[in-house]
Amino acid sequence: MVEPWQDTTLPAHVRAADLLARMTTEEKTAQLSSVWIGADTEGADVAPGQHTYAARSAALDALLPYGLGQLTRPFGTVPVDPAEGAARLAELQRLIRAGNRFALPAIAHDECLTGFTAWQATVFPTPLAWGATFDPELITEMARAIGTSMRAVGVHQGLAPVLDVVRDPRWGRTEECIGEDPYLVGTIGTAYVRGLETAGIVATLKHFAGYSASRAARNHAPASLGPRELADVILPPFEMALRDGGARSVMPAYNDIDGLPAHAHTQLLTGLLREQWGFTGTVVSDYYGVSLLEEAHRVADGEEQAARLAIAAGVDVELPAARCFSPADPLPEDLLDRAALRVLTQKCELGLLDPDWEPVTGGEPVDLNPPHMRDLAQKVAEESVVLLANDSGVLPLRDGLRIALLGPLADEQAAMLGCYTFPRHVGVHHPGLPTGIEVPTLAEALRAELPGAVFVDDPAAAEVCLAVVGDRSGLFGRGSSGEGCDAEDLQLPYGQAELLDKALASGVPVVIVVLSGRPYALGPWAERAAAVVQAFFPGQEGGGAVAGVLSGRVEPSGRLPVGVPRTPGGQPAPYLAPPLGRHGFPSTVDPTPLYPFGHGLSYTTFAWDTPQCDAPELPTDGETTLRLTVRNTGERPGTEVVQLYLHDPVGTIARPEVRLVGYVRVTLDAGASAEVHATFPADVAAYTGADGRRVVEPGALELRVAASSEHVHHTVPLTLTGPVREVGHERRMRCELRVK
Repeated sequence: MVEPWQDTTLPAHVRAADLLARMTTEEKTAQLSSVWIGADTEGADVAPGQHTYAARSAALDALLPYGLGQLTRPFGTVPVDPAEGAARLAELQRLIRAGNRFALPAIAHDECLTGFTAWQATVFPTPLAWGATFDPELITEMARAIGTSMRAVGVHQGLAPVLDVVRDPRWGRTEECIGEDPYLVGTIGTAYVRGLETAGIVATLKHFAGYSASRAARNHAPASLGPRELADVILPPFEMALRDGGARSVMPAYNDIDGLPAHAHTQLLTGLLREQWGFTGTVVSDYYGVSLLEEAHRVADGEEQAARLAIAAGVDVELPAARCFSPADPLPEDLLDRAALRVLTQKCELGLLDPDWEPVTGGEPVDLNPPHMRDLAQKVAEESVVLLANDSGVLPLRDGLRIALLGPLADEQAAMLGCYTFPRHVGVHHPGLPTGIEVPTLAEALRAELPGAVFVDDPAAAEVCLAVVGDRSGLFGRGSSGEGCDAEDLQLPYGQAELLDKALASGVPVVIVVLSGRPYALGPWAERAAAVVQAFFPGQEGGGAVAGVLSGRVEPSGRLPVGVPRTPGGQPAPYLAPPLGRHGFPSTVDPTPLYPFGHGLSYTTFAWDTPQCDAPELPTDGETTLRLTVRNTGERPGTEVVQLYLHDPVGTIARPEVRLVGYVRVTLDAGASAEVHATFPADVAAYTGADGRRVVEPGALELRVAASSEHVHHTVPLTLTGPVREVGHERRMRCELRVK
């Protein structure tokens, strides 16, 4: 006889409720628990407090009689051959099913921030590079490929994307973010979610919320956020990714907001996320986030109280291991049932409650780095490289030159890889382990790209000098960028300023190439350099992508997702700031960036015709359409990124001078043109007022059609008419731009 919870014709929540009613308290609690098999208790941490907490977490054997909610990082903990890993995971699932009376398997989750974090898997560019592409469709394609590879080896949930909006790039996790603009983060992040979910993998939005707004950009530090900054800058990407992307999981942040830790923030995790936004998926703790309520935030007196605070706020699953959510310390029955029902419903949606469910068996060879994924990694990398300056016209480089190639990062794989790539996250703790994939350095890629060039060490013997600077990623101080690798200022690390000084003193034209996880202050050198190129940890194919841009084989089309500062102080940068946040008479500190948000050059030229607006006057619940023709006036094909910014001359609170509300890539052959249509709904002008309501107000607005936040081609005045209109979760959040 098939029980109702096994009946695949019934809705998931009905099946889950039937199963829940049959469970004991211990069995329900086990569904909120996780196990991290193989977590090192002696080597270097890959999660905060790992050594302390891993040794004090429940073992798998203790939980087996009751079941298990999640298996933590079966591929991203230690190096394992993909086929062997799939077979081991399948065997673990059989063990878990055999141990509990309902034969329930666990949800297996892993990291997938720069591709599946597994040995021999394709390493894609870091999220800051996704933002630089301004190409949501490509990011969806990338994420779908990543999700498909994860699903093929038995993984169900991916801990990505990071939707934190960069507020101060000194923060070590800047490389994991998509950019400093909530619209860019929201649209690119939603694209990633859509791809992952389409592949059948549960996408997990993190870190909810305010993590990137910590004081002095210090990891885990308190976030001094006002309610309007939270509502209008930090939260919209999460709202968009849930509503439009269909993300099924959310991970709270490590920080507190005005004294309330996110893992115990009832208004955030229940009032906003569930009641206002209607989220029905699971909230999974960040690693040891529940324990940190006791150990770091000190809002709980012991593990049991930490568990009660977290589950009352809305945390459903404790990751990466069961320490506070313990069958030995029963949780309040109503809260336990609420969380367990959510977990079981998600398991049902994944097919884990079906009578015929079987784990992916493994055993056959598994290729996690097939040609089509390498091609995708190359395309994302190529679209993400940003040409910042080329006033001298030294780029593109011709073959046959004598080139001085300077800097230790020029011939180092670490310059390509972010901190959540397997080689930098796990592989560095296994000396002698082969990388598992080919990661050409920039030096190797240049020699292949320019076979006739002669590479020398002395700038004086060269016709052009490439000075390669930037970061090595790592964790908790084991790099200059990455989780726990915050910076006191934005000076280039490792004494690389001296390298640039030496190169520029040679008198030879110098191209500065930055391979980094955050923007660095380039003001002392930019005006003397012949050209400047920026790439944000561009992944395994990044060397070829950067070399291709330098040679001209690849037309540069990346745009800055974060501004590049002129000086290492005066941070954070002024993008999204109201007038008094910018340079002006009240202060001697000038925070104006050297290269602003959205900036990027091409090897060709473009002309933008004056846009036409269908209705310059529209009601507060209306929309209008702009039409603009863009022409490639140069001799090469190229891609322009048309960006639409909103300027609000007068608001009831101080408003950003400009903010991005739309964009589109326009790829044109030499001499070709295309028409861009931009639909602007009045909802996009909404903001949170002094009383906490999000409203669209009547009055004057200005749309700026621009090549960056500071390079405006045309302005289009608009007038909103009618009453003040309050909008909520169902408001329109996008300006749709299309190329005709």
